[in-house]
Amino acid sequence: MKCNVGATDRLVRIIAGLVILLLGLVYKNWWGLVGLIPLLTGIFRFCPLYVPFKMSTEIKK
Repeated sequence: MKCNVGATDRLVRIIAGLVILLLGLVYKNWWGLVGLIPLLTGIFRFCPLYVPFKMSTEIKK
């Protein structure tokens, strides 16, 4: 699995995922589990939706 999520993208995904999860907990709503998607893609630095479009926000060295 090749990394395709860059540093800024990763930070935004992790923060957004945590916010969505927390809002789900605060409002006692199952939709908060949607926050797992950006959180996990940020943690693992891989987004499966980038693959078919041949996108990457990772900076090549």
